Amino acid sequence: MQKVLIANRGEIALRIVRSCREAGIQTVGAYASMDKDLLHLKYVDEVVCVSRNDYLCRENLVAAAMISGCDAIHPGYGFLAEDADFCQMAEDKGLIFIGPTPQQISEMGDKIRARETFKKLGLNPVPGSIGEIFDLDAALQVARDIGYPLVVKAAFGGGGRGIRLVSEEHEFVEAFTQAKAEAEAAFGDGSVYIEKFLGDARHIEVQILGDGHGNAIHFGTRECSVQRRQQKIIEEAPAPNLDDDQIKKICDQAVAAVAKFSYRNAGTLEFLYQDGEFYFLEMNTRIQVEHPVTEAVTGCDLVRLQLQTAEEGSIALFQSDVRIQGCAIECRVNADDDDYRPSPGLVSSVTFPGGPGVRVDSHLYAGYTVPHQFDSLAAKLIAWDTDRSYTVQKMKRMLDEFQLVGISTNKGRLVDVINHPHFLEGMINTRFLDQLFE
Repeated sequence: MQKVLIANRGEIALRIVRSCREAGIQTVGAYASMDKDLLHLKYVDEVVCVSRNDYLCRENLVAAAMISGCDAIHPGYGFLAEDADFCQMAEDKGLIFIGPTPQQISEMGDKIRARETFKKLGLNPVPGSIGEIFDLDAALQVARDIGYPLVVKAAFGGGGRGIRLVSEEHEFVEAFTQAKAEAEAAFGDGSVYIEKFLGDARHIEVQILGDGHGNAIHFGTRECSVQRRQQKIIEEAPAPNLDDDQIKKICDQAVAAVAKFSYRNAGTLEFLYQDGEFYFLEMNTRIQVEHPVTEAVTGCDLVRLQLQTAEEGSIALFQSDVRIQGCAIECRVNADDDDYRPSPGLVSSVTFPGGPGVRVDSHLYAGYTVPHQFDSLAAKLIAWDTDRSYTVQKMKRMLDEFQLVGISTNKGRLVDVINHPHFLEGMINTRFLDQLFE
């Protein structure tokens, strides 16, 4: 692999550039003309404009990769990373797609199929409907069978969209209708299904890597329960307050399942954990926003492993090579105001924290204008230390040192969470943040 086109923007594009440069791989930065001031474009070997104002131009991206002599495309995370058609288009042109196969993306992108697939592979999905729910009357009957509270979810959803919590039956019709409409508008498909709502559940992830030939390894767990309306804000690795037997059980089950699936490249299995039981939620067929906490506790460069696996068709590590040390916490700093509305604008100045065990993934710099058209993620602050209590203290210091002038951010809310007694004890669930602010 000599040259990779990066089909993404922001901090993840910069992250990929860095791993490619260290591996001696040339990079091509694809960008939209209104987004030409991105930081990673200063470090790539070539730049190519693919559109005026968006990155969902699959044909243009594949053409840019071919014209610039690339061997491969890295989609980062986001829509293109989970676009089976984009993957197929790239592979049809002889390009390496640094991710799963088109078939795997398609199957896992449909959360209904994913539930059915992983149930056959030995995992226990969240109790819910079997297959898609088309008819309102049928949906009402399924809801009664499952019992309230429950959740109506978009089959092709993501980013917290197409999801409605229903506490009682009189709320169901409106929630069902809204979820279908939002799913159709956001994802082009109004398919929905119904799951039992687990009110005290924690959101636990297992990071895996497969070679596409039936071999896979894991990189431990992540705790992702601090969410605002299904959007993660703080993550940590490993998940706290789980004993070694619980962690081994869920990680072994995850690896066995993806190995049987012959999964290729990096992915994440997401679970809800309640009352001592893990319930399979979904699989993300890409690198995750929160991958730095896993890198911090394992010392593994997951993007480099993605590149190696895509090129060689094998995993450069054995499971015994992966060792979990210490604790890492990530805070997502978003360009949002106090009402969680995007806060674009000119960055007058920015000061990042430093010191041992400190990492900052960000594409911000003084003079950069945060656009309103894209995701509001501005920076990821990652703290690592040998003990969770030390890591928490380090993150408090990092948040204090982080200064951003010119736009509003959610820093104050992050400080509130990091100082909250429940977070300090690791005693949180997926409703913690919404309850704290509402």
